[in-house]
Amino acid sequence: MRALSTLLTAGLLTLSGILAPADAATATDVWKVPGDATITIKGHGYGHGHGMSQYGAEGAAREGLTYTQIAEFYYPGTTWGTGKGRVTVLISADTTDDLIVEPRSGLTVRDTAGGERVALPDNGASRWKVDIGKDGVNRVSFRTQKWHRWKVLKGDGEFYAAGDPITLVTPGGERAYRGRLRAVTSSGSRVTVNDLSLESYLKGVVPLEIPASWSPEAVRAQAVAARTYAAYERKHPQSSAYQLCDTTSCQVYGGYSAEYDASNRAVDATARRILLSGGEPAFTQFASSSGGWTSAGSVSYLPAKKDPYDGWSGNPVHTWSQKVDDGLIERTWPSVGNLTKIAVTSRDGNGDWGGRVRSITLTGSAGRAVVSGDTFRSMLALRSTWVTFKVG
Repeated sequence: MRALSTLLTAGLLTLSGILAPADAATATDVWKVPGDATITIKGHGYGHGHGMSQYGAEGAAREGLTYTQIAEFYYPGTTWGTGKGRVTVLISADTTDDLIVEPRSGLTVRDTAGGERVALPDNGASRWKVDIGKDGVNRVSFRTQKWHRWKVLKGDGEFYAAGDPITLVTPGGERAYRGRLRAVTSSGSRVTVNDLSLESYLKGVVPLEIPASWSPEAVRAQAVAARTYAAYERKHPQSSAYQLCDTTSCQVYGGYSAEYDASNRAVDATARRILLSGGEPAFTQFASSSGGWTSAGSVSYLPAKKDPYDGWSGNPVHTWSQKVDDGLIERTWPSVGNLTKIAVTSRDGNGDWGGRVRSITLTGSAGRAVVSGDTFRSMLALRSTWVTFKVG
């Protein structure tokens, strides 16, 4: 439609069925900035806006929608399927080259180059460790008053406790994980990887992505979205050593230590249920709040659509405001000099003010800076790109 519109005159745009392009600039999208101004940025939503709004899921649940209805609203055109198996997750908190765990009953170690699991003895050790010695040999050691070598490995080392949680020791503290903890080499560095079932993984994800105390149907919708997202990422792994990360770059995962009974029940109630597109796991992105409109993602089942559920009274980020001084913008984009004008030159066309910002031009005494909406949001730590301005 944008390509077609460039061939039409302004008069033709009034014909039935022909719309002005969504990213057309308007006079209301330009703000003059006097010296030492305070700029109020008003916005809607929190996050990229693709797929499910988590606040929207809660609003929908409060209106009586089931988790299947919530999922189908936010991911239209997908179908239901089954996801199972295991996932491997990078544990980003373990920044050291070794893998250290606390002793517990049933703890075993396995050489990934082959061999059976070997039970670790109850010898008074306060820690067990897998690392590489100065001689380049993988080894298992235990600590009493000092570290003692216990076993040499041909491959990498993996701790396991027959499905019971294992407490990992990291520079930032201790955290328990289900499944197996493995020390592996990735891109020349030693990293810790958690290998566990998809369902166990979800129990450490869901309560960190949505409050476990929210309506059960909303938490179940989150479980479906997170399970599907993990199944998708498993097919598009982060590296040869692991499939997923444990941060917002994938989805937040905190292991057994993050689990809550209510969110565990949501995982169990939706066991193995995922959304499919073309027979494959869908790319089920989600964000905190849509602000009243979801934004179009990279696939057909992530459309821009009006979201009637996001604006319930308990959503503090459906509409928000943030004040900044012009000096912050000048320091962030010093090439403009003294800021004199803000112009939004492109929006997505959905909702208040013409929708989310795609492009913005900052003009000052020394020049101009053309910035994408995503970059503007990131550099100023805004909740979303769906913003407008008031200069005073």
